[in-house]
Amino acid sequence: MREDVLTTIDKSNYLKGLLILARKDDRLVEQEKKIIREAARRLGFSKDFYEDTLRNLMNNRYLADGPVIFSTPEIAKLFISEGIELAAIDNELCEKEIIWLKSVAEENGLTEEWFDETLTLITLPPVN
Repeated sequence: MREDVLTTIDKSNYLKGLLILARKDDRLVEQEKKIIREAARRLGFSKDFYEDTLRNLMNNRYLADGPVIFSTPEIAKLFISEGIELAAIDNELCEKEIIWLKSVAEENGLTEEWFDETLTLITLPPVN
């Protein structure tokens, strides 16, 4: 992803969305933290900020759970693809995670067909 094409609001919503998604299954595993840290670094957030946010994520009542909206559908597609990877990293996609990602797709003008195809492509086991 080219972070230079994302607006400041897109960057903020991207990280916020990953954080919301990570806590949807009521746990935060180390692999999820790693993905969030990498995204936060790519997006230009300071290490102190994202480490503090991760530490307090599960108890942060100020992080609203509504779907995030991006300036373009292309950015939404990038986010949803990475979001599916994040949600599946623990080998357990929960219904809350899928429902929330679908709401992000809908709010950003993406079709349910696109979402379902992307979900299938990302979560299919690799062919040897």
